[in-house]
Amino acid sequence: MLQDIRQNIQGTAARIVIGLIVISFAFFGIESILLSGGGSGMAEVNGEQIQAGEVQQMVNTEKRRLISMMGDNIDYSLLDDQRMGAQALQTIINRKLQMQAAADLGITASERDVGILIGGMEQFQLDGEFSPDLYRSLLSNAGFSPASFKQGLKEDMVLNQLRSGLVASDFATAKELTLNARVSGELRDIRYLTIPLESLTAEVAVSEEEVDQYYAERSADFLSEETVDLDYIELNVDDFREPVEESALQEQYELEKDGYGYATENRVSHILLIPQTDESEEDVQARASAALAELAAGNDFAELARKSSDDIGSASVGGDLGFSSGDAFPEEMETAIAGLEVGDVSQLINTEAGVHIVKLTERRDGEIPSLDEMRLELTNRMQLDAAKVELLLATENLRDLVFNAENLDEPGKKLGVVVQKAAGVSRAQQEGLFANASLATAAFSEDVLDGGHNSDVIELNSDHFVVLRVHKHSPAEVMPIDQVREEIVARITQSAALAAVTAEADSALQTLHSGTGVETFALKRGYEWQVELAAGRGNSAVPASILQRVFQLPVPDKGKSEFEFVLAPNGDALVFELTRVTAGDYSLMSARQKQELLQQVSGEFGGLLNVEHQKALRDTAEITVM
Repeated sequence: MLQDIRQNIQGTAARIVIGLIVISFAFFGIESILLSGGGSGMAEVNGEQIQAGEVQQMVNTEKRRLISMMGDNIDYSLLDDQRMGAQALQTIINRKLQMQAAADLGITASERDVGILIGGMEQFQLDGEFSPDLYRSLLSNAGFSPASFKQGLKEDMVLNQLRSGLVASDFATAKELTLNARVSGELRDIRYLTIPLESLTAEVAVSEEEVDQYYAERSADFLSEETVDLDYIELNVDDFREPVEESALQEQYELEKDGYGYATENRVSHILLIPQTDESEEDVQARASAALAELAAGNDFAELARKSSDDIGSASVGGDLGFSSGDAFPEEMETAIAGLEVGDVSQLINTEAGVHIVKLTERRDGEIPSLDEMRLELTNRMQLDAAKVELLLATENLRDLVFNAENLDEPGKKLGVVVQKAAGVSRAQQEGLFANASLATAAFSEDVLDGGHNSDVIELNSDHFVVLRVHKHSPAEVMPIDQVREEIVARITQSAALAAVTAEADSALQTLHSGTGVETFALKRGYEWQVELAAGRGNSAVPASILQRVFQLPVPDKGKSEFEFVLAPNGDALVFELTRVTAGDYSLMSARQKQELLQQVSGEFGGLLNVEHQKALRDTAEITVM
């Protein structure tokens, strides 16, 4: 049906239909279609609402993480708002439940503790010291405000206390530690020999008949890769850059030279006093007044900030907040700063963050650069701004032109762009433009590959767009035998060698069971052999394949041995003998080993307890999803 619409949505009738849809959106509101319900609450947890903004914030953060991790190769289906929103909502519900449980237990985190944590974060430091400017810049780029970031950290600290308390509420008894020590500290005596696959590979001879038979029976294993040859149009913002006229450059310079980028900047320090637990607003005001009195008495501002300020991040650098051109701090602070002279200290300033005392430490007037100094920056910006407009117009034209076009030639001609070609593009393309997952998905979609349509105009990023069409489809097909002969020979050889090494290992086990020692058998056959006494689970000398299996075997009867063999990742057969097992002894462990065991057991208990606690919270909670 969608293809029929695509082919027939043209002409006056179609435009009337679209117009009616637009009018209905205007009258009834698109929100009624896009949003479920009229309120902003998405769920309620024990009477506490979860707002749509909380969910969107988490979705946006996860999107930025995925895009940063995967870059241009990201599969945009992973960024589906509906799927990500559902996951985010469940995460927030669990977090709300735990925060409510923490509140019931009286668990909290002070603003001072949060400040200490922020001040110690290396990503906010320059030359080893907290940088307020860098702090605000990084938060802004990540989509956080200082308030939301602090609130998130505060919740994390509270939840960590809750989880630590749960872990601390449980403990491992002496018997449990002793029992765990018997298993984790167990030691095993091993003898083993190696039957190398390579020595048997050389003995394998593969006939033409075997190759032909293998190819006939397993021809489906030798399919060529499905590929397409594509025609495509690529629009990139740099393709639309044009020279900038000198008169336009001069005009832009005149507009910008007095702009915000060159405004007067004020450098300030502050002392911030925040209500602590069980402290009233009057108590905070009293502390602030006392601090102001100390400054009036001649005490050093920086020293007082280090001693008294609750903003630990700036307190560590004497209260320094860096420069502001009038828009970095709350309006109440900026108003007070504007009325100060260098060296002046303000009166008490009340904001949502708390009570501030501000000192103006430096004021610098903006220096207006010359046109020549700004030429390169202005030229680049003006070119880019104009190019983005042209790119947007060209992209919209391209969308209209390719929608019903039989190919890309006519749209390319009308736009004056070259229709490019790409041959042999596969579903799992690893290099070049079409390694982008969204382009590969479009190229092999039903609409483009089977329907023969042009793709939608695909946005790779805000400055890069591509539309494509399949010119030739090369389905996967069985490759000629001559093309895969070497691979078939290698497969048959590998299979025969593995069979031979397995047979040799079985023969070795029979011989060892009859009473022949590992050393004797190895020397007779010319194999390497090793002995490892008292091997623990973390032994690095014994091959991992043996170590994993040998600790799964039962304890052999006194005077007897257990024999087995395993295949190593490289195909070698490792035949081993387990002769003795010594149980671990907690009393013989070193202090470090005992501590490690305690941490391991406590961690396992704590993890189980935390899972059960979260399950209990959900089972007893009143949760309503809107």
